[in-house]
Amino acid sequence: MPLPIPPLVHVDDALIAADKPADLLSVPGRGPANADCLAARLQAIYADALVVHRLDMATSGLIVFARGAQMQRALSIAFAERHVAKGYAAIVDGLLNEEAGEIDMPLIADWPNRPRQMVDTVHGKPSRTRWRVLARDPERGRTRVELEPVTGRSHQLRVHLQAIGHPILGDTLYAPPRVASAAPRLLLHASRLQLVHPGNGTPMDLRSAPPF
Repeated sequence: MPLPIPPLVHVDDALIAADKPADLLSVPGRGPANADCLAARLQAIYADALVVHRLDMATSGLIVFARGAQMQRALSIAFAERHVAKGYAAIVDGLLNEEAGEIDMPLIADWPNRPRQMVDTVHGKPSRTRWRVLARDPERGRTRVELEPVTGRSHQLRVHLQAIGHPILGDTLYAPPRVASAAPRLLLHASRLQLVHPGNGTPMDLRSAPPF
C-alpha cells in the first residue's frame, strides 16, 4: 500500500508546496530504514518533483518542491539569494519581556556531538533570526512567537532560542529535560513562504496554520 501523501498547499506545472508532518524526513536518510521521506512520497505521484530546501525531521510545515530541473535551478537560486521570505510559529519556554527582537549569533557544527550546532563567535557563520511575540501564557510560563530566519543555518531557530534562554518546547536536542518533555513533539512549524513563482513571475504567499 502506498504511503500517504501529506496535504498539498499548492500544485502546478512549476512547483509543489507540501505541508510536512512532524517526524517525517524531508529527504532520504542513511540506510534502508530511513528511506521513507516527504520527497519519496511526492515522487511516487509526481515523478518530476525535485528537492529545493529542507526542514528538520522534527519540524512540521511548508516545503516547496520544483517540477523539473529548470524550475529547481530557479527556486534554488531564489532561496540561496534570500529572495524567499520564511516564517515559523513556535512555542518557547518562559515569558519574553520584549515584543520583538533579533538574535545575531554565529553558528557552527558541534562536530563531536553531531548533528548538534552551537554558537561560536570566532569560527561560526553569521546567523540572524528575527522574532515577534504572538501571545504569552503566564499561567504555564510559555510564549507563542513568530520567527523569521534571515539566514538559513542548520537548526538555527532551535539554537538561537535556546541561546537566549527560551528553548522551544519539545526540543529533545537542545532544550533541558523539563522543556523537552513539555510537549509530545517539537513545537516549531514552517507557517509561511513568500516567493516569486519561477514560471510566471507572480508573487506567491503560501500559508500553513500551526497544528499546535
